[in-house]
Amino acid sequence: MLKSICILNCALRFSLPMAAAQTLPETSPLEWEEADLSGRLMDGAHRFVERKISEAPEKRDSLWSRDFSSVEAYRASVAANREHLKIIVGAVDQRLPAAMERYGDDANPALVAETSRYRVEQVRWPVLEGLWGTGLLVQPKAEAVGSIVVVPDADQTPEQWLGLAPGLDATSQVMRRWAENGFEIIIMQTIRRDKIATDDARLRESDQTYREWIYRQAFHMGRHVIGYEVQCVLAAVDWFGKQHGEGAKIGVCGYGEGGLTAFYTAALDERVSAAMVSGYFDSRQKVWAESIYRNVWGLLREFGDAEIAGLILPRGLVIEHCPVPDLTGHKGGIHTPEFASVSEEIARIPLGNLWEKPPLVRSDAGPFGDEAAAVFVQKLGVGKVEPLSKEMPAERRQAFDPSARHLRLFHEMEGHVQGLVQRSDQVRDRQFLYTIMPELELSKWSTEPSLPTYPAEKFIEGSKPFRERFRDEAMGRFDEPLLPAHPRTRKVAETEKWTAYDVVLDVYPELFAWGLLVLPRDLKPGERRPVVVCQHGRDGVPRNLLDGNTTAYSNVAAALAERGFITFAPHNLYRGEDRYRWLDRKANGLKASLFSFIIASHDQILRWLDAQPFVDGSRIAFYGLSYGGETAVRVPPLLEKYCLSICSGDFNQWTRKVAATDQPFSFMKTIEWEMPYWNLGQTFDYAEMASLMIPRPFMVERGHRDLVGRDEWVSHEYAKVSWLYAQLGLADRTAISYFQGGHSMRSEATFDFLHHHLRWPKPQ
Repeated sequence: MLKSICILNCALRFSLPMAAAQTLPETSPLEWEEADLSGRLMDGAHRFVERKISEAPEKRDSLWSRDFSSVEAYRASVAANREHLKIIVGAVDQRLPAAMERYGDDANPALVAETSRYRVEQVRWPVLEGLWGTGLLVQPKAEAVGSIVVVPDADQTPEQWLGLAPGLDATSQVMRRWAENGFEIIIMQTIRRDKIATDDARLRESDQTYREWIYRQAFHMGRHVIGYEVQCVLAAVDWFGKQHGEGAKIGVCGYGEGGLTAFYTAALDERVSAAMVSGYFDSRQKVWAESIYRNVWGLLREFGDAEIAGLILPRGLVIEHCPVPDLTGHKGGIHTPEFASVSEEIARIPLGNLWEKPPLVRSDAGPFGDEAAAVFVQKLGVGKVEPLSKEMPAERRQAFDPSARHLRLFHEMEGHVQGLVQRSDQVRDRQFLYTIMPELELSKWSTEPSLPTYPAEKFIEGSKPFRERFRDEAMGRFDEPLLPAHPRTRKVAETEKWTAYDVVLDVYPELFAWGLLVLPRDLKPGERRPVVVCQHGRDGVPRNLLDGNTTAYSNVAAALAERGFITFAPHNLYRGEDRYRWLDRKANGLKASLFSFIIASHDQILRWLDAQPFVDGSRIAFYGLSYGGETAVRVPPLLEKYCLSICSGDFNQWTRKVAATDQPFSFMKTIEWEMPYWNLGQTFDYAEMASLMIPRPFMVERGHRDLVGRDEWVSHEYAKVSWLYAQLGLADRTAISYFQGGHSMRSEATFDFLHHHLRWPKPQ
């Protein structure tokens, strides 16, 4: 009875012109300043994700099942974690058969240098299709006592490590000593981290290094600059294994970025007998603040450096603390770890009763100091090495340019990623559409003049695991329940046709949702109306959609309210430029993204809207522009309370938009460094995301002059959606509207779509 009175009273209040209450019924007054809400929301989101990062180490044990009863039992118990590390660093492709190629010409012969004890040759070795490892091969003239792959820091050359070029102190040129003592060595070229040299003004403005350029495109395709370099090392290990057979003594060592590569390589491949990690090992709790090319999806959820070290033991591991170049301006930076921090991380390594913690050696003079080098070769089974002689190798090449070698490696990595981009639609079809309904592939090749449609129920049921995969593996979710909403409201605007309220709802302890509810003034007692959730784009706020008077939004929340719809304009977190990018970056380490926050907020908003006495919970639609259009293909497919979705000014071939390097509209040449989503290009493009809406209606709105993409991209991707809806007998539930205009909501055909599918009469 009391609830009925409340509904009647609420409806009557909304029907009285200019008499709306200052707060909504059954809500508390909202006392925060409207101008402060966006910044307050962002601050809370950062506090929330930082808390989740701090909790991550304690929660990792639930993802491990270590068995310390024996070495064999331990190896088996961590095999799944080892495999998962391989996946998240992108070292997943089958390598080519092991080989080694010496190359050269008259000016730059294959034989680079020679001493009485060893030869140095320039070499390359096959890794993946079109990708070769490259560097120097040092071979002793006596029988080899062991094999070592050396990975320099990102801006160092292999020649510097042998004293063939200036730039590295002689105390760190331990490779010469190892070579004189019978070690066979490959010193590998790595991708540099200086800024890309280019005449392209847009690319210069994006402020990218060579490593970031590879990272961006590779990350979206489930690969990584880290993974590519690990693969190059493993291909060298393959060759050593082929030369020396099972049981070969193979070591890897690296400094700086090379230390990272050597560390991960040893963790992933048990053929590595020992590893020396110099200038890298540390707590990774602030990996989000390190250079962007160190960003690894889900790393902190399962791994810190201690856990990765646990994948190497009981094999040899030497950790050397030494200075590294101090770097800033790489969407993060790199600094020498604090010795105490390194020690604390070593203390976290899970040891059981099987082995002791690895040695930590301090070398203030630079990498690969005498003590660390001596311990490393002992781990390889060589008890003692003789001191370095005074014999120096002499460079024989007359016109060698190390930058040319680097560019070849750089372009080969790019070429491999771009091959993935070009083939990605076939991969997605096989893994998504034809996995759910194999018969759809056969129907594409039928010569029958007409074919019956297929039962939508089979696709709907088959797509459920993919919806979960999209939520968990692509967008990411936080392992925390939603709080009670505790709604707070206040009236912020009104006309004779509608009243608008700010609404704030709790989501997580530090995070709230905020939006603008617009109620028509002619609501009748007990009436439940459809709702259109109107979503702003990048750098927007809810008022942009109500009374911002911009051509992009055309006051769509107010216009729809004047047509009798209830509207709600949420605030999404993509405001404040790099603040939201850093939020996404922090979340990535937890296997989450910016949309992990957005999905949780929309989930809470939908729950609250559904509980309102004036809302028909079965008729809540979504309509978003730009980043709001991006939301339209990410949130409604996952939150089935949205009964339809309209994507405006964003629908695209998203893989090409984000990862293609040959397209002028690609994010590869812009400041949007948060746009790559881990492995999205291999799993879900916009056709697959939109298909997760089935059987709910889905629409695209596209301006011919919208520079977000090209009509042919949009048409090609949407054709897949239209075709699938038609095959399932749902052709009338999807549409695309083109108009002669730019990046905006035209709100003509889209309004018709809303009226039709929300079953709400058009105004006369």
